[in-house]
Amino acid sequence: MTIYQPSSSSGGTGHLRRAIARVQTRPRLTLLTLVSIDLLCLSLAGISSVWVRLIFDGQFHPSIYWRLWPITGVFILGYALASLYPGIAMSPVEELRRLTLTNTLLYLLMGSSIFLFREVALYSRAAFLMAWLFSMVFVIIGRYGIRALCARQAWWGHPVVVMGAGKTGEMVVRTLQRQPSLGLKPIAILDDDPRTHGSLAGVPVVGGLSMAPMLAKEFKIPYAIVAMPGVARSRLMQLLSRYGRTFAHLMIIPDLFGMASLWVVAKDLGGVLGLEARQQLFLPGPRFIKACLDRGLVVLISLLALPLIALISLMIRLDSQGPVFYRQIRIGREGKLFKAWKFRSMVVNADVALARYLQAHPELKSCWEEDHKLKDDPRITWVGRFLRRTSLDELPQLWNIFIGEMSLVGPRPIVHEEVWRYGDMYDLYLQVLPGLTGLWQVSGRNDVTYEERVNFDAYYVRNWSVWLDIYILMRTVKVVLAGDGAY
Repeated sequence: MTIYQPSSSSGGTGHLRRAIARVQTRPRLTLLTLVSIDLLCLSLAGISSVWVRLIFDGQFHPSIYWRLWPITGVFILGYALASLYPGIAMSPVEELRRLTLTNTLLYLLMGSSIFLFREVALYSRAAFLMAWLFSMVFVIIGRYGIRALCARQAWWGHPVVVMGAGKTGEMVVRTLQRQPSLGLKPIAILDDDPRTHGSLAGVPVVGGLSMAPMLAKEFKIPYAIVAMPGVARSRLMQLLSRYGRTFAHLMIIPDLFGMASLWVVAKDLGGVLGLEARQQLFLPGPRFIKACLDRGLVVLISLLALPLIALISLMIRLDSQGPVFYRQIRIGREGKLFKAWKFRSMVVNADVALARYLQAHPELKSCWEEDHKLKDDPRITWVGRFLRRTSLDELPQLWNIFIGEMSLVGPRPIVHEEVWRYGDMYDLYLQVLPGLTGLWQVSGRNDVTYEERVNFDAYYVRNWSVWLDIYILMRTVKVVLAGDGAY
């Protein structure tokens, strides 16, 4: 084992200090910021619900509600019990689930308390229900917003040491750097192989694993990630035994790549560790809720979008010759073929126009063959370019969702020519209905490679749940308004 022996010289501890000082996280400030934004959003939810009810002829004085302000402290305590603090290394989908369930439970308890104390007549039920709804919306937006503003700041989050400078260690470091909202800032990497010492993805590889206790104590590092999935079991147990007492939080990256990650629960089987991967796809309850969510939202969106659909149809008619709608055969669940509807966004005889364009620009042929996408596609009409930029060209697929051929959220519907690109992942694709939106659409869309698209679809199927659908729908609103990656 290589043992790093820091000295008092500038090349020893001093060099290590300078390297680690570049990431000066302040966990207490992170926690205070998160608690403060929760208090602010909960207060705004209560105030908004009271004033909205007053505007609609509420027969009460607002002062009776101001005396309920200490209840916000109960919500903060509830969030803490639900492990929403410090909010580190938590998936946004899991955070959404915990916030929703905790808020709902606390409002039910608050309503029950008011009823037991016989003060139910003093308070407006409409204001109470609006406060419940507003609190979920405001707190979720507040948390996501504060992370978007602060997550890349040097003070945000907690420091973490990564054990292992191999491919898995590099993957962990790059993932944490790419997703600062997780709140873990890698400040040092440890590895017993002296050939890895130096730097990895901009993070210093400072020495062997034996340095872990010194780093944890001297730099007050509470988190460590063991990223050595190929290590022998005896060696892994030795590492866990030795460093499990050093770090308050010790995470292990298992050799289970490709397995579901969102809904895995640790189980104690008589002293034996077991990992239960919940197969949400086979649970009737979540699937029924997903179907109800699809039908309910489709009816609501369709009614609201009818004037827009009529306007778009008129614009297409005036812009170019040809039909308003376009249909294409796509592959659905269990391999069933269906006709996916869209607004026509291309000229008539688009294949001829594409062939001429590629003949005139042969340098773009490889780009087309790789992704079947062109940024300056000559086939797209003026109105079609606008429709694609805003994703409004896919509005007619609401009909596909209504008749059960598609879902609001799911993998991107593919054609037969794309099946070979999915390889072993194709079986996963066939397990769910393709979606109007999905992880690909909210994660860069046309700016990501085809391989990444396939991985997004596989991740969705393995980790599918109603909460993941709700999260993707929320992200879709932002992506559509910003036009991210659409062309």
